[in-house]
Amino acid sequence: MKKYETERLIIKPTNTEDAEFIFEIMNTPKYHKYIGDRNIKSIEDAENYIKNRMLLQFEKVGFGNFTIILKSDDSKIGFCGIYLRDGLDIPDIGFAFFEEFEGKGYAFEAASELKKLAKTEFGLQKLSGITLENNHSSRKLLEKLGLKFQKKFFLEGDPEELMYYETEL
Repeated sequence: MKKYETERLIIKPTNTEDAEFIFEIMNTPKYHKYIGDRNIKSIEDAENYIKNRMLLQFEKVGFGNFTIILKSDDSKIGFCGIYLRDGLDIPDIGFAFFEEFEGKGYAFEAASELKKLAKTEFGLQKLSGITLENNHSSRKLLEKLGLKFQKKFFLEGDPEELMYYETEL
């Protein structure tokens, strides 16, 4: 699995060496509020999530979750990925960053690179994005990436209404 670079970032496929980072980010209050509790209660849970969800998708389709690392100091600041989700016909771009790294353009830099790779490396023709209506920063980023709002909907098993965005690549 290849890693990629932008001006300020290293974008590498998430693997089990990232378990502590995944545990930390998936247990932030903002992650729980806007993305949901994935029941990652230990480093071991994070390792299993990475093996059974993230790495499995990479093996199946060649893309998935990427850990975002600052080139300047090698700190892991967030993740960004392209995901296959039950209930969505088109792969979904998603992202989560530690709060102290928001508002600095890192999410846009990483997601822009992944959007480009979606077409050039992964052979996708369309990309979708989903978010809660009250997640204004996520909505703003999806729109800045060129995704257009299409509809509100519910994913099966999710009690909250989501906003669905889409773009052609």
